[in-house]
Amino acid sequence: MKRRISVLPLAIIAILLFVLNWYVLSGIRTISSNSLTTPLFWGFIVLTTATLIYSIIRMRDNGMDLLFKITTHVFLILFVTEVIFSAFLLLGDTYRLITQGARNVYWVEFALLVVLLVILIFIYGMIKGKYAYRVIKHTLFFDDLPSNFDGFTITQISDVHAGSFKNPTAVQKGIDLIKAQNSDLFVFTGDLVNNKAEEITPWIDHFKQVKAPYGQFSVLGNHDYGDYVPWRSESEKNANLQRLKEYHEELGYKLLLDEEVTLHKDGQKIVLAGVENWGIGFGERGDLNKALAGTSLNDFKILLSHDPSHWDAEVVKHPSKVHLTLSGHTHGMQFGIEAFGIKWSPVKYRYAHWAGITSRNGRYLNINRGFGFLGFSGRIGIWPEITVIELKKSPEIS
Repeated sequence: MKRRISVLPLAIIAILLFVLNWYVLSGIRTISSNSLTTPLFWGFIVLTTATLIYSIIRMRDNGMDLLFKITTHVFLILFVTEVIFSAFLLLGDTYRLITQGARNVYWVEFALLVVLLVILIFIYGMIKGKYAYRVIKHTLFFDDLPSNFDGFTITQISDVHAGSFKNPTAVQKGIDLIKAQNSDLFVFTGDLVNNKAEEITPWIDHFKQVKAPYGQFSVLGNHDYGDYVPWRSESEKNANLQRLKEYHEELGYKLLLDEEVTLHKDGQKIVLAGVENWGIGFGERGDLNKALAGTSLNDFKILLSHDPSHWDAEVVKHPSKVHLTLSGHTHGMQFGIEAFGIKWSPVKYRYAHWAGITSRNGRYLNINRGFGFLGFSGRIGIWPEITVIELKKSPEIS
C-alpha cells in the first residue's frame, strides 16, 4: 500500500516559500528597474524548484546522483541566502516604518553584499571546509582509573562516509594527522560508508595506515546497515553488511558487535566495549547488556556507541558504570558557529548535546563531529574532527 502524503504541510511550505521569494524580489526591485527582473527571477525560482522536485522523485531509482546533489546544493544556498537577505531587508523596513521614510537603497545593497559573502562561505565549505581537519584534545580525570593507565591516550574518529570522498590527497592529510597523534588506542565510532560496502574500497589503503599499540577498534553506525537504499532482496542487503564487516577486518579494525575486549597494561586492565547502532529514530539494534555481560561492576569501562541518544536513554542509567562513552552521528550538522564563546548548530534542536564532552553522575560522553560529510558536500563552521582523549587519574586528596 502506498503511503499517503498529507497535502496541508506541503501547501503551507509552498505558501511560505512564495512569500519569502516575493519579499526578496521586492528588495531586488528596489535597486533594479529593469522590466526583465521579475520574469527572470520567477523563472529561476520555478526552474530550481521543479528540478529539485524531479530529482527527489527519481532518487528512488537513481539514488543521490549528480543531478540530485547539484539541485539540492543550489536550493540550499538559495534558501539560506534568501532568508539572510530577507532578515536584513526586514530590519531596514522596520526602521523605514518607524521613520516613515523610503526604503534605503544603500541598505539593500549592503544586504546583497552580505549575501555574496555567504555564497563565498558556502563555496569555501564545499571546496576546502569539508577537508579542514582539526585535532581536538580533551583530558578527563577519574578517581577509579587504574594507575597504570594514567596518561593513556585514545584517538577517535567517526562518520567517515567514504562514499562522499573525492579528494585522495586531502583525505591523506587527515590520515597523517591521525597518525601524528601517536595515541595508545585508536577507535572508530561508526558510519564507515553512506549506504554500500563498496564505497570504502578506494580508501582502504588510506585508513589501514592507522595503527596503535593497543589496537584499532570500531563499531557500526546507522548508515552501515544499508537501510537507506533499495535492495533486490534481503539476502543482497545482508551480503552487503557482511562485506562491510570484512572490510573492517581488512582495515585492521576489530569490529565490536555487542561485545567487549580487555586491554592490559602492566598488570592492570580496562574494558573496551562496543555495541551495534542504537539510536532513537535510527534503529535500536545494540544490546548494552550483552556487550557488558563479561564485565564486573568495578571494571573501568569505555563504550563505543555510534548514536549519542543511546547514552541518554540507556548508558547513563545502566547499573554497571560506563566511565566514558564515545559517539558520533550528529556531524554537528556540518553547519554552525563555534567561535567567540558561541557554540551553535541547527542540530541542537534534535540533540541537546551535539558535540564535545558532557558528563552526568561521573559518566562522560564525547561526541565526535565526524571525519567525513554526508548530504551537504561541505562543512561550514563545524570542521571535520580528530579527537584525542587523555585519561588521567584524579590526584588523591590528603
